[in-house]
Amino acid sequence: MQDPITQGPGPEARYRSFLAEGRFMIQRSVTTGDHVFYSRTMMPGSGGTDLEWVEASGRATVYSCSIVRRPDAEGGDDSIAIVELAEGPRTMTRIVGCRPEEVVIGMEVRARIDSQEGEPIVFFEPARNGETS
Repeated sequence: MQDPITQGPGPEARYRSFLAEGRFMIQRSVTTGDHVFYSRTMMPGSGGTDLEWVEASGRATVYSCSIVRRPDAEGGDDSIAIVELAEGPRTMTRIVGCRPEEVVIGMEVRARIDSQEGEPIVFFEPARNGETS
């Protein structure tokens, strides 16, 4: 979809193309330095259109978490969380790489780009042994 402001690909299309390249990118206001995520054409609150793409550090902290219970035949339990990116924005995600019961508020996690139904998607996994990205 075309962005009415830039007359190019919309922010969601650009975000997905970055993921397909293996890059987790978010936007930042040139004026304020504030980061935003999910992708958009205007800065929330001010309506500023000076958003630039920057590489996210991939570091985050679990802000809230819940376990979605499912039978093993349907993939088993999932850990769903809201994580706060090191850059400030929060996003909902799945935590992978550990048992759902191991996910706790305050846990340090890191982004991992994987594929779901053939599309690139960002999941988070526990940061291990002092990993920072």
